[in-house]
Amino acid sequence: MDKIESQIQSFNHSINIVERKNIIISGVKKIENFDSEEFLLETTMGFVIIKGSDLEIIKLDTYQGNVSIKGHINSLNYMENLNKKNKDEGVFSKLFK
Repeated sequence: MDKIESQIQSFNHSINIVERKNIIISGVKKIENFDSEEFLLETTMGFVIIKGSDLEIIKLDTYQGNVSIKGHINSLNYMENLNKKNKDEGVFSKLFK
């Protein structure tokens, strides 16, 4: 397992958006949460939140850390110092609004 984790952490991180309809992200360590309006991804360069509509995973390559998503992309944000507690609070606050 340690060998696989070290390979994932050595991936280069890049994001390619095509016409706000498709997004290809490399260097993805884990998909934390997703639905048709929001994706939360842990990458080698930090957490990324993608917001939009009709979002869905087209391709997921966990071995190489690549994710392809299609839909209408409205925003993409990097989150600094996001820890597990903050992520859980965000999910619960969404549920109980």
